[in-house]
Amino acid sequence: MDFELTDDQQTIKDAVAELASRFDHQYWMDKDLNKEFPTEFYEAFAEGGWLGLTIPEEFGGHGMGITEASLLLQEVAASGAGMNGASSMHLSIFGMHPVVVHGTEKMKQENLPRIAAGDLHVCFGVTEPGAGLDTTQITTFARKDGSDYVVNGRKVWISKAVESEKILLLTRTTKAEDVQKKTDGMTLFFTDLDRAHIDVQPIKKMGRNAVTSNELFIDDLRIPEEDRIGEEGKGFTYLLDGLNPERMLVAAEALGIGYAALKAATQYGNDRVVFKRPIGKNQGIQFPLADSLARLEAAELMLRKATWLYDHGKQCGKEANMAKYLCADAGFDAADRALQTHGGMGYSEEYPVARYFREARLTRIAPISQEMILNYLGSHVLGLPRSY
Repeated sequence: MDFELTDDQQTIKDAVAELASRFDHQYWMDKDLNKEFPTEFYEAFAEGGWLGLTIPEEFGGHGMGITEASLLLQEVAASGAGMNGASSMHLSIFGMHPVVVHGTEKMKQENLPRIAAGDLHVCFGVTEPGAGLDTTQITTFARKDGSDYVVNGRKVWISKAVESEKILLLTRTTKAEDVQKKTDGMTLFFTDLDRAHIDVQPIKKMGRNAVTSNELFIDDLRIPEEDRIGEEGKGFTYLLDGLNPERMLVAAEALGIGYAALKAATQYGNDRVVFKRPIGKNQGIQFPLADSLARLEAAELMLRKATWLYDHGKQCGKEANMAKYLCADAGFDAADRALQTHGGMGYSEEYPVARYFREARLTRIAPISQEMILNYLGSHVLGLPRSY
């Protein structure tokens, strides 16, 4: 078993870390407090060609795997950019997988090169207020009208909708009560986010404010048939291709935040002098940070196993879920301990740890909660009765 990164993978880590380091804590604090999209950061990574890391070479990308994507996003988060930085490019780097695998040649030619170049912002429209994690219960409906579809409904927690030109939109084309299998009857589209028929309303939230989360109100949105991905009614199966990679990437981002928080806490523990000694000399400070280091390193090993399995075409559902679970917990614990290490100053915006704390907390909720991962492991891996 070889734990060493390839030369290309190490180059990715080093180059991404160097580029991300040009954007300091003040930059991210200002973007977060002012709720401004990190345009300069996003454009720097677009110009460097990083947004096309997993897009096939024939469409302007580099054709690399989920391992390389996870290394990229981990370094972005670890630079101090956190979820604000990672979320600005997350969907561009791997979210277009349903288009890559199931989209028409025309759809790929028109959109993937623009995404790789950073010219096209996209968002992902799945979650709904009444469905939550139970995607089978979505009610946004696409009614066939000639060769077009007319869509009405609502979506919620849609990242980057304010900036986006296109949306990957999951709808029902057959009502839930009319299908034999609850995952049938859903259709996936990649279409224009037409502001004349989609009202985008940002959600006020506790963190990651440089990248918006939004509620969408869709009213008679007309979608041409050519914007449909694959066959009508099979949209849910197309989404499944991207669920495990998404969990791995969020795991990588949680790890990055944890490492950033640990670095900040270690620096503060060395620099802060109380009772004529650096506070890091006290085991009450030192031991929790050392424990977080061990937990982050262990979680990272599970993530590396998961991405290796995926890139080699092997089953990885168990490992992807475990990686997300362990990395999210380790990252948040590290951020919590970093804030505690800073004491009262950790609660201020002068230091970055308050922002790390808020953003690390998100990874324990999205894209799937820790509890739902335990449900999966309990029923699918251990073979216990399903509880939902």
